[in-house]
Parts: sequence; C-alpha cells; structure tokens
Amino acid sequence: MQMQALAEPANAEPRKPFYRILYVQVLIGLTLGVLTGHLWPEFGAALKPLGDGFVKLVKMMIAPIVFCTIVSGINSISDSREVGRTLVKSMALFYLLTVLALLAGLIAVLLIQPGTGMHVSVNTLDPSVAAKFTKQATATGFADFMLHIIPHSFFGAFADGEVLPVLLVSILIAFGLSRAGDGGAVVTKAIESFSQVLFVSFGFIMKLAPLGAFGAMAFTVGRYGIRSIGSLGLLILTFYVACSVFVVVVLGTLARLNGFSLWKTIRYFKEELLIVLGTSSSEPALPGALRKLEQLGCRKGVSGLVLPMGYSFNLDGSAIYLTLASIFIAQACDIHLSWGQIAAMLGLMLLTSKGAAGVTGSGFVALVATLTVMPDLPVTGVALLVGIDRFMSEARALTSMISNCVAAITVSLWENACDREVLARELGQRGTLDLEVGSAMGGAKAIQENAGWISTAKSAA
Repeated sequence: MQMQALAEPANAEPRKPFYRILYVQVLIGLTLGVLTGHLWPEFGAALKPLGDGFVKLVKMMIAPIVFCTIVSGINSISDSREVGRTLVKSMALFYLLTVLALLAGLIAVLLIQPGTGMHVSVNTLDPSVAAKFTKQATATGFADFMLHIIPHSFFGAFADGEVLPVLLVSILIAFGLSRAGDGGAVVTKAIESFSQVLFVSFGFIMKLAPLGAFGAMAFTVGRYGIRSIGSLGLLILTFYVACSVFVVVVLGTLARLNGFSLWKTIRYFKEELLIVLGTSSSEPALPGALRKLEQLGCRKGVSGLVLPMGYSFNLDGSAIYLTLASIFIAQACDIHLSWGQIAAMLGLMLLTSKGAAGVTGSGFVALVATLTVMPDLPVTGVALLVGIDRFMSEARALTSMISNCVAAITVSLWENACDREVLARELGQRGTLDLEVGSAMGGAKAIQENAGWISTAKSAA
C-alpha cells in the first residue's frame, strides 16, 4: 500500500495549462514577432538583440554540456572499441546523407529552374556583398580542416565554442578517466554532478526561448519584409520543396528501415524544432535534443557522440542550399555548366558543407567558400541571394536538425544502444520536455537513470 501511494504522484502528474507549455509559448512568440515586424518594421528590426542574446546564452552552455555528456557517456561503455565503431558508422551515414542532400537540391533546381529567364549581367552585380564574407569563407583543404579541429589549448576548445574541438577533448579525457583508477572515479563523479547543474541552469535559459524567438522573427520580417520575397519567391519555394522531399523521402525511408516513425520523431522534438525555426539556428536545440535522445532509450555514450558530430558533419539543409543556390546563380546569369563541371562542384561541396557550423547564416558563408574556388561561377552572384537568405536559413536549420536526430537514433539502433520498447513507447507520447525549475530534481533524476548512475549509487551503499 505504501509503495502504491508513493507511486501515485509520479503516475498522476497534473497537466500544465497550455500557456505554460514551452512550444506553445514559442509559437506565440513567433506569431507576435511576425506581426510586430510587419506592422512596425523599424521597431521589429531593432529587436534583433533579443534573438542574438538568447542564441549567445545557449552557445555559452553548449561546450560544457557536450563535454560532460560525452565524458560520462563514454565512461558508461565497457568496450572502448564501440566508440570507434560508432564514429565510423556515423561518418559513413553522414556522408551518405550529405550526398543525397546535394542531389536533392540539384534535382529540384534543374526541374523547377527558378533562375531561368532572369538574364542577369555579371557586371551589374555588387562585389562588396561577397567581399564581406570572403575572409571567413576561405575554402581549406582536408588537412587544414582536420588541423582546425585541434584547439590551441585545452581551455581554448571551450573559449571558441566550436563543437568539434570540444568533441576531441571530451573523447581524450573520457579515455583517460577510464584508465586513471580511483583518481579518475573522483573526477568522473564530479563531472556527472556538474552535468546535473548544467541542465538545471539550461532550464532557466529555456524560459527565454519565446522571447528569443519573438525578437529573431520580428527582426527578420522587419528588416527584410515580406515584399523582399518578390521575384525570388520561386527560388524560396524550390528550396522548401527540396528540403521537404529530402526529409519525407530520404529521412522517412531511413527511419522506416530502422523500425521507427519519422512523423512521431518530428513530433517528439517539436519544442526544439520550433526554437530552431524562431532563431534560424540549430545550436539552441542541442542540449534539449541530447536529453530527449536519452529519454527515447538511446545510450548517452552513443547518441552523445553522434548528435554533436552531426552539427559539423551532417548539415543536410546547408548541402541542399549549396547545390540549389549555385545552379540558380548559373541559370540567372545564363551560364551553362557541363555535367563534368557539376560533378566537380558536388565533390567540392562535400568538403565546404562540412565547414559550416549550425549557426545563422553559415550556409551563406559556405556558399561563398564554394564559389570562391570555382572559376565557372561568379562569387558576386551571391548578391542575388543576400536579401532572401534569412527566409531560407530557417529551412536549412530545420532540415539539418531533423536529420541529426534521425541519424542519432539510427546509429544507436545499429549499435544495439537503444531500447526499442522505450523508443516505441516514448515516440507514442507527445515528447514535451519539462524544463520548469520546480521539476529540476525530477529532470536530474532522469539523467542519472539514463546514465546508470543510480544503480552505481545503490551498489556503493
């Protein structure tokens, strides 16, 4: 009777009012942002710091959260060879998805041909637009890219806030702790405790998500306006069609082959996807997505590796954008590209698409990097896209986010690191992640259970 009485509060959790649900608040913020930007453009454009501030707050938390998640996750893996298998399978899947994304963008732009008939003269394009991005968009070789992953110092990885250097440091520290004996156990326990603190602190930041979405959307509509879509509306439509087809056909097939539903997965991560939609950046959704992958039954040692890697190696939205935008510039400027030139361009984009981070505008930077080393297309052609790029950045970030979540679940299933019963049960629910401060202890307990720390504590007692 006592056990039943204790279990009742957990099973009979009261439903929160709809206005306190995070994704509802974000939707309200997005709607108000659109209205504000449309009715008061100057005021809406001035709200940009709200969106930028929220993204900066989240980016501040990403490096330590990724570090703690990966270190504690790898320590929970008894076989160190599993880490190597996970990395190899993840990279193979990432490159396959990237190739298919590049082809999706290419097929869409060749079929719909949004740039045909524009007859733009290259001499009339403003070169200063591309010049703003040329320095940060310098294309590098494979060796330079790999060397960039190595940080200048241990703390430099965290100071720069880039995911791949943090990933490298995390893996090295995790393997070091697993072989450090009692001293390593003390540090591991400290990292696990710090991880709980980070996620509780992240809950505070997520309360600002509706405000951040409001400011970012008000700026986009106020600064560029609905009228900026204008004659380039067909290009935007083509891009959204390509992204939708990639998600439904490619990712839907991948999910179905591995025994889970794409639609239910999208619904489960709806809060994170709405935040991505509002901020045009996938980074604010990373911590919440990591927690939800654990709730889905994915072992943290696997999903905690795959998802952060995907933020640099699996940006399928940017890959679609690269081929579509490049061919659009060729069509608009009446430049004919042979199939050999297109094939060479696709090979180059396999590299440049990996250099784009999951932040706002990175797809545009990657496009400049691609055109910089392609003599067949004018880099000044990006001036045609700068006015509408913001309207396509949301689709880039959403597509990449969905792809990375599906990839993390897929690799976890391949590694037998995901409980299929838990996955099916959780995907059947709504997947709302409670980030209220009052339930922080419950969230911390869930993190502990997923990592296997409670059983360790019991054995120690």
